[in-house]
Amino acid sequence: MKKITCLFSFFFFGFLWAQETEIPKSFHNIVQKDGKIGVEYQGKFYPAVEPDDPPFTYQKIVTPEIKSWEHGVILNFKNPGFKGTLYYGLIDETSRYKMPVYSKWDVKISQGKAKIKLDKLRGKYDFQAWEQTGKMKLGYRILDDRGRIVSDNRLNVKYENGTFVPSVTMVEGPFLSMPSPEGITIFYRLDKDVETHVEVNGKKFKPEKRGINYIATITGLKPNQKYDYTIVYEDWREKYTFKTAPEEGYRGKFTFAYASDSRNAKGGGERNIYGTNAYILKRITIAADKENADFFLFTGDMINGYLQHADQQRLQYHNFKTSVKYFTMYRPMYLGMGNHEALSTAFHKHDSKASAAWKRYISVDRFPFKNNSGEYLFSYEFELPSNGPESEDGASYDPDKKTLDFPCYHETVYSFTYGNVGIIVLNSNYWYTTNPEYILLVGGNPHGYVMDRQLKWLEETIKAMEKNKKIDHIFVTIHTPAFPNAGHSGDDMWYGGNNDIRPYVGGKPVEKGIIERRDELLDILVNHSKKFRALLTGDEHNYTRLVVTNETPIYPQDWKGKRLSFSRPFVQITNGAAGAPYYALEKLPWTNFVKKFSTQNALMIFEVEGKNIKVRVFNPDTFEPIETFNLN
Repeated sequence: MKKITCLFSFFFFGFLWAQETEIPKSFHNIVQKDGKIGVEYQGKFYPAVEPDDPPFTYQKIVTPEIKSWEHGVILNFKNPGFKGTLYYGLIDETSRYKMPVYSKWDVKISQGKAKIKLDKLRGKYDFQAWEQTGKMKLGYRILDDRGRIVSDNRLNVKYENGTFVPSVTMVEGPFLSMPSPEGITIFYRLDKDVETHVEVNGKKFKPEKRGINYIATITGLKPNQKYDYTIVYEDWREKYTFKTAPEEGYRGKFTFAYASDSRNAKGGGERNIYGTNAYILKRITIAADKENADFFLFTGDMINGYLQHADQQRLQYHNFKTSVKYFTMYRPMYLGMGNHEALSTAFHKHDSKASAAWKRYISVDRFPFKNNSGEYLFSYEFELPSNGPESEDGASYDPDKKTLDFPCYHETVYSFTYGNVGIIVLNSNYWYTTNPEYILLVGGNPHGYVMDRQLKWLEETIKAMEKNKKIDHIFVTIHTPAFPNAGHSGDDMWYGGNNDIRPYVGGKPVEKGIIERRDELLDILVNHSKKFRALLTGDEHNYTRLVVTNETPIYPQDWKGKRLSFSRPFVQITNGAAGAPYYALEKLPWTNFVKKFSTQNALMIFEVEGKNIKVRVFNPDTFEPIETFNLN
């Protein structure tokens, strides 16, 4: 069997195939001719359409060129055609959330440049006392010429000998992740490669550098204790707090939050900060902080995504991270991958005589998979557990046992424990081809399908958690519902009852269709686990609690396959109400078993204490209660 590695190469994401590229054998009809990648179909060659250089990318917007001038600094966003407005102000370091307080002045962005007059922030406007310390922490907001917010950023500036000098800045983070009884992981980004460390409990922890992330693994602490931590870079210091996890098997009270789907919405302003609904994200994460949630579980569609240019998608991830940092600087967050996190290679069709399936473009998971796929970009942007399966390489349908033919699952499928709870995070948008009609032509995996090796890993993980006497409750989260209720009746794990939907590998369909695979997944969760409590999903932009029993109709009327019998009722909870545009309830076979439905934005708070779980759901914007129930 071939050896598959999912270790990062930290290659900067490529956009053009300038030389021979090995095409994964899992695809079919995708070939390379004269240095061009394309689809060969019915005797014609349809080349991949590489994206134009977008006006807004991570490199241009988050890390612009910055120079001093006599009254402040000049920001160059490396786009001569960019016109817009920039707002700026000092960051209030006395606040828990350290938000900027924008001044009354704005700056016009012309030819991609903005001249910020920092000397206006003197005297009665200088609540940081930068005139005495010589150090200023600035926040600034970028808008385009249509008034749309592009990004919120930070900038550290020194005042030396009457001159404003741009200094090293923490442009992302800190982001807490993976708490343990002995410590936690802290990752952050600086805009310059400088010496940095994290101080905790009188010790200095030097972070590992991975790409542009600094990852500090904090160890040697006591369980369930609160600690101060300080990030030091050059002569800048940023101080926050975190709490370690309780010991495994802890049966005292703790709380976690759940939500999903925060991609941008309508309404203008912060409801669309270039790819994400920052307004609701801020409300929902600060509400979770106020609820003392020990961690936040968020399962996909954080951004609008569906892009081909990785650095453009990185800007959207940046905007997500900036919106949730008011939680993640103090408390850990676990994330799952959704369909809008797709990074694709697209093939456009311009032939009016092409078959009906070629009237629009198709797209497949971007490759090379090792350093240029949607899965790779997701794991590049976050630090999450890496204890999941390697990839689908080695499965029975693997077309070549010696080559890398599938993306890695690295950090997109994983499990973790907290106290007496085990949580499993799945990826239902792995190796994703965005339209199922095109899978027949080029291959790929449809939205909602869990492939063989991921399913096998799930089965093994559930079995291990069942044997673990320190775990009382198991939650499984996956972006796509097993039973859609509003907006996704045509896909998820249903597709209108069409079991023909399935992955195609190397031109061949896999054995099991989407409904059969749904049943296999649910059989593992419900019939092979006494500890399984709920399936937590997103994708549909609402809050829905569905109780499934053996009386619940879950098959199309003409179903001739096997029927799954449940050993007990179970709950599917969809909370895709973290800011994406809403979906109304639809009529489906199981609709009568929906116990609660709401189109309000929703935050779920799970209060765990021993064998008991109380769930509270409320609107984080209005604090209006949606429902409260026990989950045992």
